[in-house]
Amino acid sequence: MVPLTAEGQIPISVPEVAVIVLNWNGRDDTLACLESLRAVDYVNYRVLVVDNGSTDGSVDAIRQLFPDVRLVETGRNLGFAEGNNVGIRLALQEGADYVFLLNNDTVVAPSLLRELVSAAARCPEGGVFTARILYHAEPERIWSAGVRWLDARMEFRHIQDDAENSIDARGVASTDYACGCALFARSSVFRSVGLLDPKFFLTYEETDFCYRARRAGIPSYYVQSAVLWHKVSVSFGGSESPLIKYFITRNRLLWGERHLSARELLRLYKVTWWEIRKRLKPELAADAAPRLSLTRWRRLAEIAAARWKDPENQAVAWGALHYLLRRFGDAPSRVRNLARRKQAN
Repeated sequence: MVPLTAEGQIPISVPEVAVIVLNWNGRDDTLACLESLRAVDYVNYRVLVVDNGSTDGSVDAIRQLFPDVRLVETGRNLGFAEGNNVGIRLALQEGADYVFLLNNDTVVAPSLLRELVSAAARCPEGGVFTARILYHAEPERIWSAGVRWLDARMEFRHIQDDAENSIDARGVASTDYACGCALFARSSVFRSVGLLDPKFFLTYEETDFCYRARRAGIPSYYVQSAVLWHKVSVSFGGSESPLIKYFITRNRLLWGERHLSARELLRLYKVTWWEIRKRLKPELAADAAPRLSLTRWRRLAEIAAARWKDPENQAVAWGALHYLLRRFGDAPSRVRNLARRKQAN
């Protein structure tokens, strides 16, 4: 911890960190996150909660239990990107040196901010940093120690073992992007490359941001000593939620359009098409196809209809279609209803 001056003031040389916690009907998780932030041992930080139109009593609970936390109400669900942008704009206007986007479904180690600020000081060329993110339910198991793009599979993969990382003498390793649940960036990076793009709404907005920074010559780093615990996919309703499938399908295509080469983008289109085809089309035996009976055709139609009724399959198909139709932002009500239907089952 950095000591205060004799007058009890924060030394001018200590950078200020604005911690932004986005809340949308996550009352209990947000309260636990804020409680963990109280124990942070870094001396110069402030917490800003942006509430995206919650209806679960979150706002009243935060005001009552954390009166020292600044609370901004947007009045409606702006999504992860624009909801965080509300906080980022305030942080930039008020002169914060660093902005830390922190998921509400996380619990942080007391040393987290100190380790991130220290790593940024050791890596002046770096602009975006992320932490060692562990599973909340399995506190010793790594969920993300940085991220790698797998060109062969046209997807990103979270590194889950530090043995795969090339940690340098500064205690950091290169990462393709900083996970949005713990994205720590210099304010100058947001001023230089812009904020999160609301088109993504949810997922891939931080990926797009980090790749825009990379294009400007600003790398992203994983900081091994900075630790937090994440309740993975709570806001989505689970990692297999149709909502996740929809946003990942659509937004991966939008991200690829912006940051992949023409050849790589064509491969991504093909991978997406084959995934949809595999999900929806019944398999036909090659030797039987020419002699299919009416009964067999009816059976295949029934299988295809059943596959289409699967909420995950529909979500993937809608995600690809909406990318082609240039329909971005929030998911339409029909997709959100798919997620509700699966939860009900």
